[in-house]
This record gives sequence, C-alpha cells and structure tokens, in this order.
Amino acid sequence: MITAEQLKDVMERADALNRYLDIDKKQMEYEEEDLRTQAPDFWDDPKRAEEQMKKVKALKSWIDGYKEVRTCADELQLAFDFHKDDMVTEEEVDADYDRAIKAIEALELKNMLRQKEDPMDCVMKINSGAGGTESQDWAQMLMRMYMRWAEAHGYKVTISNLQDGDEAGIKSVTMEIEGGEYAYGYLKSENGVHRLVRVSPFNAQGKRMTSFASVFVTPLVDDTIEVYVDPVRVSWDLFRSGGAGGQNVNKVETGVRLRYQYVDPDTGEEEEILIENTESRKQLENRNNAMRLLKSQLYDRAMKKRLEAQAKIEAGKKKIEWGSQIRSYVFDDRRVKDHRTNYQTTDVDGVMDGKIDGFIKAYLMEFPVNEEA
Repeated sequence: MITAEQLKDVMERADALNRYLDIDKKQMEYEEEDLRTQAPDFWDDPKRAEEQMKKVKALKSWIDGYKEVRTCADELQLAFDFHKDDMVTEEEVDADYDRAIKAIEALELKNMLRQKEDPMDCVMKINSGAGGTESQDWAQMLMRMYMRWAEAHGYKVTISNLQDGDEAGIKSVTMEIEGGEYAYGYLKSENGVHRLVRVSPFNAQGKRMTSFASVFVTPLVDDTIEVYVDPVRVSWDLFRSGGAGGQNVNKVETGVRLRYQYVDPDTGEEEEILIENTESRKQLENRNNAMRLLKSQLYDRAMKKRLEAQAKIEAGKKKIEWGSQIRSYVFDDRRVKDHRTNYQTTDVDGVMDGKIDGFIKAYLMEFPVNEEA
C-alpha cells in the first residue's frame, strides 16, 4: 500500500507538468491551429497542409498526454480516500499508483525532447568492429535488439542495406525507423560504441571474449526539410541486389551505390559519403531512397555544427575498440551498464529483447539538450 507521501509526490508532479508544459496555452494554440485545417482551400497546397496537420497532431499529443496524467492522478487520489472507508483494496490503490507513475514518467521523458530534430524519424547504422566473427554476431544481436524495441513502440523498421558477415552475423546494416513519434529523439541516446563480453560460441576453448559494434543514429529528413545537394558532387554505381539486404536476387542491377564528395564548409576538408540501397526491386525507388539517406546525413552534419557539438560527435567515431564504448553488456556477470550515466540493470535477456527504455530515459534526463556521441 502506498504512503501519503507517495500520493503527494504524484499530485505535485502532475501539477508541475501542467505548469511547465503550459497546457492551457497549448489548448488555445491547438484550437486555433485546428481551425485552420477546416478552411475550404486547406488541401490546395498539400505540402503546407501536411505541415499544418503535423503541428496540430503535436499539440494534441501534449494535451492528451497531460489529460492521461491528470486522470490517473485524480483516480489515485479517489482510490486512496476510498480505501480509508474500505471501499477499495490496497492492491487496487497500488495498481492506480503504478498507472499514474507510468503516465507521469512518460510525459516527463517526452518533455526532455525539445530539439527541432527530436520528433523526426531516424536512420540507424550498425557496424561490426574489432573481433571478427564474434563482433559480426554482436552487430546482428544489436540489430535484433533495436528492431524489437521499435516493434514494441509501434515504429516501422525498413532495412535499406545489409552486409552479411563472413561466417555469421552481419558486417553492417542501415535501418530506417519511422511511423511513430520522436524516433530520433529517443534513439540518439544509442550513438556510440557498444561492447559485449561473453563466453564465445565461436571459440572452441570456451574463452571469454570481448567484441565491439558501433551505432550511429541520424534524423531522417522529409520533404518539409530543405537540404542542398550539389549535383556536381554526386555519382552513381549500379549493382545486383543479393543476400538478406535485397529482395531482388536476380540478374537485374537494381542495387544503387551513391557517392557524394562532401566538403566541410568550415575546414574545407573533403570526404566521400557512400550510401548503398537495395531495399526495393525498382532501381528508381532505390535511387530516391539513397538520395533521402544522403540528405539525412547532410542535415545531421549541419545540425551538429549548429549545436556546436561536432567535436564531441567526431570523438565518438574513433576506432571501434577498447576505451571508446558508451555501454557494456557483460553476459556472464548478468549486467548491462551505460558508462555515460552509470545506469545499469541485471536483466540482460530483457535488454537484448529490446527493453532499453531505462537507458534511454537515464541519458535524456542527464543530457536533455546536448548531443552526445
């Protein structure tokens, strides 16, 4: 049975959310913006209409989120009072408390996502690092972990390119995660090197092995975001799609490889950005999607410069080995620990099954604005 102090904490946090989210103001903004969607000529400009609908949906999401918090808090207060008269059980009060805390924490976490890019869909690339077959298997395990997380949160995952490992696992994979709210805002916490320690199934002596894989997450731009691509710096290669990354395993060259000669606007340094796409059976669709992925990368670079975090991002892209990891997964010790926040859990199986919300929340609470690699 919860205490009076726990009830007080719930009510105070619910009231605080109302104040710093300024729900009354958001309600007025929502009514004004929703009214604009009812104009007879609203859909004459589809692009502008889409932007307006997104704005309305975002405001409604905040309002609905707070309504749920308020309802849960008020129901908890009633249950607590009714328990004094033996009208509800302790178990019912505790269940109402759990619901209220869950709703409050979800809205508090969402409030940490204030950057312009946070509501966007995202592109996640996983690369195997030092460790050969073991690290390639680890990269595939991470891919599964993020796919399970996305599935549990209602996101759609599309694999746009995948390179199989030599014996097992994968060398790399590029996934687009979209169709829900704040995909980039949540998953930006995963940027960096992930370290695995386990007794390797690929080692005949049953030795404890350490392997690494890197995860890079960038916002996935849409048509509402203007990104300049210099056509002179673009070149294309075609190849036959095959393997797990392409569904068109035949003699037709549907796979595309986009090369872009990127020039850093500040330093003048040149770098080739290479993007492969084998997602579709149609070459044109693969070209369009590769261009969208290129725009996402260019936008991500510009965004990080604007946030004056480029040095941190580049530092996070150092060699994928000892000393650069953001998180360690130690299987035989039953422990997963994030080295940036010190958040850890013993539920290794749960984590590998996609239950990483605790790590995401700990990161966002500690780094609500900074883009850490």
